[in-house]
Amino acid sequence: MHKVLLVDDQKLIRDGINSLLRLSGQVTVVAECADGSGVIAACQQHQPDVVLLDLSMPVMNGVQTLAALQQAAITVPVLILTTFDEHELVLKSISLGARGFLLKDVSLETLVEAIATLASGGSWFAPNITERLLGSVRSNSSDFTMPAQLEPLTDKELEILQLMAAGYSNKEIATALFKSEGTVKNQCSAILSKLGVRDRTRAVLLALELGLIT
Repeated sequence: MHKVLLVDDQKLIRDGINSLLRLSGQVTVVAECADGSGVIAACQQHQPDVVLLDLSMPVMNGVQTLAALQQAAITVPVLILTTFDEHELVLKSISLGARGFLLKDVSLETLVEAIATLASGGSWFAPNITERLLGSVRSNSSDFTMPAQLEPLTDKELEILQLMAAGYSNKEIATALFKSEGTVKNQCSAILSKLGVRDRTRAVLLALELGLIT
């Protein structure tokens, strides 16, 4: 049974998601928050396996919540809820370590599968949303061009790319892989160069589109 912290400012949505997850028999909502201000305390108290986080909330929105979790060094995986017109928020969320995102009209089966995937250490990025985000980035950025022929990434670079997608900093990647931070920084730069992008968010989105990571 996977434990979820549900964060959404609309009680009707929280009640609906809670009821659906209860029906699945695989997920239980251990706590709810109406905005991000109580998320850190709730994580510390209830130790959820996954935080299911809305982006658009008053007082403290999803992006601010992710930043607060990162600052507090709370590493519980976050699955964000989004709509198609929130590209910039989703991109920012990825840069702050969100491990997945889905739409609010998602099916129960997909929602449960996504929660289980994050709880087991994976990521969940819906392909249709990834394509839209990548298209948005490309259309609004003159420096985002895919090389005519991608230079293959090594197994170690793919491992680092997966950790980047999970929101790990260079220091955290270095610790996880028993490398120096300088070595990891150089390898991250090599990954960005091979993919033809200038930052981690674009690297993760392109890697998802190319099927390099899941």
